[in-house]
Amino acid sequence: MSLTVYEYPSCSTCKKAKKWLDENGVAYEDVHIVENTPSKEELTSLYEKSGLELKKFFNTSGKKYRELGMKDRMKNSSEEELLELLASDGMLIKRPIVTDGKTVTIGFKEDQFEQTWK
Repeated sequence: MSLTVYEYPSCSTCKKAKKWLDENGVAYEDVHIVENTPSKEELTSLYEKSGLELKKFFNTSGKKYRELGMKDRMKNSSEEELLELLASDGMLIKRPIVTDGKTVTIGFKEDQFEQTWK
């Protein structure tokens, strides 16, 4: 099983996730989430496969999230608008996003990785 890891190299959570994957012998390809921001279509697919709420895809602790006043915009924006916003700036996206094409996880929780990617 080879995974795709959408990550930001200086993100400590991404580093932890990749360290876990390396230690558990899980092959992956990493994609720099800012230099190669997933398209709206890719994000839509990840969102649908994840089974999570769309707001889980937002990096709510990020500077960009605050600058854009996303907390308020989340309430009044359509799913379409939110996906377009995510695709417009990789710094808005919670990371890492890990997928094998069928399953999607967001962020890093060791027990979740244990269950999903081992």
